[in-house]
Amino acid sequence: MKNTIAIFALSSFFVFSACKKNEKIKNPTTENKQSGELVVDSVKVMDSTKITDSLKVSYASKLLVFPSLKDKKLLDSIYFQNQGITDFSKTGLQAYLDKEKNQYFSSVKNDNKDWVSDITYAQDWYSSSYMNLVSNTNGYMHIQYLGSGYEGGAHDNYGFSERVFDLKNNKKLELQNITSMPKAKLEEILMKNINNINSGTTDDKGEVKNSEMLLVEKIPATNNFYFDKKNLYFHYSPYEIAAFAAGDITIPISWEELKGTLNTEFKERMKIK
Repeated sequence: MKNTIAIFALSSFFVFSACKKNEKIKNPTTENKQSGELVVDSVKVMDSTKITDSLKVSYASKLLVFPSLKDKKLLDSIYFQNQGITDFSKTGLQAYLDKEKNQYFSSVKNDNKDWVSDITYAQDWYSSSYMNLVSNTNGYMHIQYLGSGYEGGAHDNYGFSERVFDLKNNKKLELQNITSMPKAKLEEILMKNINNINSGTTDDKGEVKNSEMLLVEKIPATNNFYFDKKNLYFHYSPYEIAAFAAGDITIPISWEELKGTLNTEFKERMKIK
């Protein structure tokens, strides 16, 4: 569920996402998006190989390309998961993905060679990772990083990372750039608000009791956040605060709940009253 508790049929580390509508984004081509001076392109790779007669391995990945962004520190932060990138051009990023794909296939074959030959029934293993532009609003660019993988076991795994970049100041946005509210207070609100999410989980009285499924005593206010015109959202991947069956969980905190603690520049740029 968007902004609620969701159980996805996809599944280690980041998957695909349904993107929200982007403010002032035009589509000059299928692979090219433009918003003011921000130009967004992408590179992709999808391939598969047979390790044995019974084991097929697939690899898929997508990276966004930002030809109009030149600040290296900002670009390093945007590609924080992709160590070793020195060429941020479309050609450079495509070469990086091709190299990563080949290394993945090689690692699966070599690291598991002592036992993959013992697999007697058909299996499909995979690794996928995607960068998706969710929005670009008032100079705040929200990217969702998603990934999933399966290499045997009961089920595949997936996870999310949300990052917002301040393109006006060439930096990743941190919580303190949004609100001065202490983390302990934010965590109290998160614990309260999880029970305001309509997940279909209720107690004997019909009241929503999502908090009862938690694996943690308090919900941490992490750096895995994003926002829109109404709320600040904290996104948690499976196993982070609840069991895998609960899916990924997104908890909103309204701007009204953060009233009096919002950073002045942020409040003015987002036109929060």
